[in-house]
Amino acid sequence: MTTSEHPSSPLFSSSSGEGESYLARLNPEQRTAIETTDGPLLVLAGAGTGKTRVLTTRFAHILLTGRAKPWQILAVTFTNKAAREMRERIGFILGEPAEGLWLGTFHALCARMLRRHAEYVGLTHSFTILDTDDQLRLLKQVMEPWRIDIKRWPAPGLLGVIQRWKDRGLTPERVTDTEDSDFADGHARAIYAAYQTRLRQLNACDFGDLMLHVTEILRTRPDVLDQYHRLFRYILVDEYQDTNTVQYLWLRLLAKRSGAPSNICCVGDDDQSIYSWRGAEVENILRFEKDFPGAQIVRLERNYRSTQHILGAAAGLIAHNGERLGKTLRSGKEDARGEKVTVTGVWDSDAEARAVCDAAEKFKAQGHSLAEMAILVRAGFQTRAFEERLVQIGLPYRIVGGLRFYERAEIRDALAYMRAVHQPADDLAFERIINTPKRGVGPAALQKFHAAARAREVPLSAGTQALLTEGGVKGKMADQVRKLLDVLSTTRDILAREGHVVAVEHLLEESGYLDMWRNDRSPEAPGRLENLKELVRALADFGTLAEFLEHVALVMEHDENAGDAKLSLMTLHGAKGLEFDIVFLPGWEEGVFPSQRTLDEGGLKGLEEERRLAYVGITRARKHALIYHAGSRRIYANWQPSMPSRFLDELPEEHVARQNEGATQRRGLNLSDSVFEGGMPLTSRRRQDPLLAETAPTFQLGDHVRHPRFGVGIIIGADRHHLEVVFESGDTKRLLSSFIEKL
Repeated sequence: MTTSEHPSSPLFSSSSGEGESYLARLNPEQRTAIETTDGPLLVLAGAGTGKTRVLTTRFAHILLTGRAKPWQILAVTFTNKAAREMRERIGFILGEPAEGLWLGTFHALCARMLRRHAEYVGLTHSFTILDTDDQLRLLKQVMEPWRIDIKRWPAPGLLGVIQRWKDRGLTPERVTDTEDSDFADGHARAIYAAYQTRLRQLNACDFGDLMLHVTEILRTRPDVLDQYHRLFRYILVDEYQDTNTVQYLWLRLLAKRSGAPSNICCVGDDDQSIYSWRGAEVENILRFEKDFPGAQIVRLERNYRSTQHILGAAAGLIAHNGERLGKTLRSGKEDARGEKVTVTGVWDSDAEARAVCDAAEKFKAQGHSLAEMAILVRAGFQTRAFEERLVQIGLPYRIVGGLRFYERAEIRDALAYMRAVHQPADDLAFERIINTPKRGVGPAALQKFHAAARAREVPLSAGTQALLTEGGVKGKMADQVRKLLDVLSTTRDILAREGHVVAVEHLLEESGYLDMWRNDRSPEAPGRLENLKELVRALADFGTLAEFLEHVALVMEHDENAGDAKLSLMTLHGAKGLEFDIVFLPGWEEGVFPSQRTLDEGGLKGLEEERRLAYVGITRARKHALIYHAGSRRIYANWQPSMPSRFLDELPEEHVARQNEGATQRRGLNLSDSVFEGGMPLTSRRRQDPLLAETAPTFQLGDHVRHPRFGVGIIIGADRHHLEVVFESGDTKRLLSSFIEKL
């Protein structure tokens, strides 16, 4: 051992000056995870078990015991925040900052490697990393020779397909027929190849290329791989359960060395793998022992965050998953039993919002800080009801990881469409929607429309109409703008005859706005459609469109003092890694949680991920976890019954206090045969969601159907987009088929 490597040297002295005192406050499992330095190690770190302490102390321990120099350890995190925190903690244990660390996110470390070896993938070390806007502009240019219909196959969707290939470690040459996509009329793979060629010509890469290029270099250049095998004596990986395929390949290439042990330590929790929708593969952590024969597994099961009732409820729930390595959390706190997890049934989703927000108000009155409370929802659209109730009772809140409901882009677009119908003189609204979705209206055309309006001293929409009538604008763009004006006019007629809910359904459908998001293949698109569905639901609470628009304006004006403590409102996905004294978990019903879309797309695998998400939600709570389920939810203008989530039956009774479990039906709801079939509510079966559907269901004359406003009826006529239905009330209506559910 050289002088510089000895623990007594200044670089490797502990901050306390007591040799191994940095190990003193660790429990036996944590200490084992830190001191097991040779060979592959998987640390299964349950929620709240001190994984960050283990990871950082292990890094420092390797240095303090002289096993490696700072630059001989590769430490990988998922976020820059985690990397900064790890760097600071290591410095604290060592007593001074450690220099030259290979510590950072996957992409940051790969960018550093790629600068060294860029020539092997046709770049120079000064390559540019493009942002999303630049990527889209470049991709649109590359798509031009294929004459792709960008309305049907928008560039953001194709970029999403390409990114998913990169996340799976697939260069264009490695995309097989099985892995190919029918996106862009089957040209996606060819466009991907052309896109990569153009990037090289520009000496540029996108975010996904950072890992893809380095992984390809390590795959094909044994000399480069050998350099890193000699450099890195130890590899540490945080949140291993969240790795995607290319991250997994990169780590395995670096860790598996011929004739030498794989000193890789991965810390993670298979029970908290909840990001498959962005490429994470839970199988990576499940097959660790197979990838690294002889690997040791250390389970961290002492939770220092939550009470035993909270941990017992979470453990009983997650035990129903078959694909897991297995561990059981127990509280490491004294007097840790605490209060049971409460499960409360309420009449409907409106009552749920009142119950949750009123409970938060009571906790605040008892001395609890709002900053230590959180409402965790399965999907972003659920926040609206809680936001409005919080505004009503005056409790300050913040949306974590996103915008307030009425500030989201798709909601502002839809509101602009409504304003343009309600007030034709609203030039700002018309300007927002005239090219959303794309209708070919660029700055020059818009300026021409404005000039026509000023010349005639009329609103922008009227000036545009006049210019079109006079033939001042022609071509495809003119046809599409003319159609928009016709839709606005027709919607005003429907508004006068049939009310604002049906009018807005027509407006969003016929304007092409819903199709814009249906055709979008980005991960955010389904959530945006759900938000639009929630917006239409909200309309039903108001007598007129004018009342609703006024309400929205008042809600958006609400803004508390930035210095006030605020209740947090976020999705369950956004809550991972956070903790609160009090956690509210609403919406535990079939179709909401577990998500029907996840079940439809993922089957059993999707169900197990939903269960892991429920486990994450419960384990965010330190002292109180409160679960709610509603007996009915509004589907546009009508209330429909909901089934309690299957997860509620999986919670161990000894850890749960159930309240109002009989509140499964909204008072006054007619539970006739038209609502229930075979003893099961229709909502427990898969329904065709008009806003989320890729294609409308097939209808035939005589089919029994339901409309969200007019109820149950029979089809007596049909054309391409409309159905003529006679309803139980005796009324006959001609309606858009996309808003009708087949029974």
